[in-house]
Amino acid sequence: MILQNLRYVFLLSIASCTTNAVAQNDQVSLEARYDRAIAAGYKALFLCSAIANAEAFGVLRTPESVHEWELTGTPPFIDHIIRSLPYQIVRPNNREIGHVQVRWSDNMPDRIAVYKGRDAGCSILPIGAPIEGNQWRTSASEVSIGSSDQSIDSDIKTPNDKLRVVFDKAFGENFGLGSRTSAILVMKDGRVIGESYAEGFHPNTPQRTWSVAKSIASTLVGAATLSREHSVSDPINITYWRRGGVFDLRQDITIDHALRMASGRYSDTPGNRTDPLYWGGSTVDETVLHWPQIHRPGEVFRYANNDTLLAIKAVKPWLDFYPADEFFAKLGMTHTVAETDWNGDYVLSSQAWTTARDLAKLGQLYLQNGIWDGHRVLPDDWRYYVSQPSGPQPRGTSWGYGAGWWTFRRPTGNAFDGVPDDAIAARGNRGQYLVIVPSQNLVLVRRGEDMFGKSFDIAAFTKAILEAIH
Repeated sequence: MILQNLRYVFLLSIASCTTNAVAQNDQVSLEARYDRAIAAGYKALFLCSAIANAEAFGVLRTPESVHEWELTGTPPFIDHIIRSLPYQIVRPNNREIGHVQVRWSDNMPDRIAVYKGRDAGCSILPIGAPIEGNQWRTSASEVSIGSSDQSIDSDIKTPNDKLRVVFDKAFGENFGLGSRTSAILVMKDGRVIGESYAEGFHPNTPQRTWSVAKSIASTLVGAATLSREHSVSDPINITYWRRGGVFDLRQDITIDHALRMASGRYSDTPGNRTDPLYWGGSTVDETVLHWPQIHRPGEVFRYANNDTLLAIKAVKPWLDFYPADEFFAKLGMTHTVAETDWNGDYVLSSQAWTTARDLAKLGQLYLQNGIWDGHRVLPDDWRYYVSQPSGPQPRGTSWGYGAGWWTFRRPTGNAFDGVPDDAIAARGNRGQYLVIVPSQNLVLVRRGEDMFGKSFDIAAFTKAILEAIH
């Protein structure tokens, strides 16, 4: 009897090991298939956005250029896949892009990114969504592909000798191995004193902002509060958090908590990866709103795309009447596009496209304390509000965090020698930076496509620029 029981236990253990091995292999296959679908979505959206947004502003971007810059140095789980995936750029009117499709599977529809026009850019459709039978914008707009006024090149302000030395170092790898700079612009006292671009880029060539969009989002929230239709102390006001008469701690999350990355909600990865939204075709509502609470709002800093998207969701009633493109137009940011999910919600944690010149104008707005052309665009205390590293702060870094902007100082002081305490920065993946130094009346912009896992030392660059100016 004992031998029979032992044999039974032995057979069970074998069966269990076999089942676990099969399940593990199934999971590996499943994740490999998902990675391929995400890689195809990444490629479709980048080809669509990089080329269509550039063409809308009269600048030519080729697929080869996008493969060389945006589609090289991507995260390892897709980098070995992405450039080899077959693609098609579809132009229904033989001029403007209608959509881009990327093949990733023999038994599933291609991944589709649709172009929705100059003010909306591109959106990625859900995995499995075919282009046939869906109603997307297909009307042509007047674009002059590759015919941008080339005289603009003669307007590029050549930096002086001291600045040129710093610029040359930045276009090399002196501020970080693996860094690849595409554009630099320095503005002092409201005028550009130095500007330079990598070969193949142009002052009117937009690039994805990545998380610099979070600072753009904060700016739009500021404009909404100026209207007095919203306040940063307002709750996020997501209605289904109040259903059924059950109190939900998420009801206590305010716009301020969301801007300061202090909502207290769970996110499943450091930095809160949002691949399903960015590349998978899910919507903001599907991806962002459902996460549960694990801390009281305002207690813990957790850098999260979801929080910025919550803040934008909170001011959606205002943005429905005063869309982002109208705000950009006020500032002369005429080469900036805030893209949306396919359902029309802004993905302003990352998905905006803009130029170095347009970002410099955003920085100048802050130097002018929210006034543009004699009109108040942001509340008079907004620069102070976003630049205060109050509330919970990020761990393991010398950077502080304000309200949608990074600060060079923490509540305990400034660890960056040579950078004034009042400096703030918008920072984005792959080396997107906008730095504002109010005490020096200075704005500097650095754009790039740095390789995954590499970084550009923006603090050292800022210090070098300040030293060159003085």
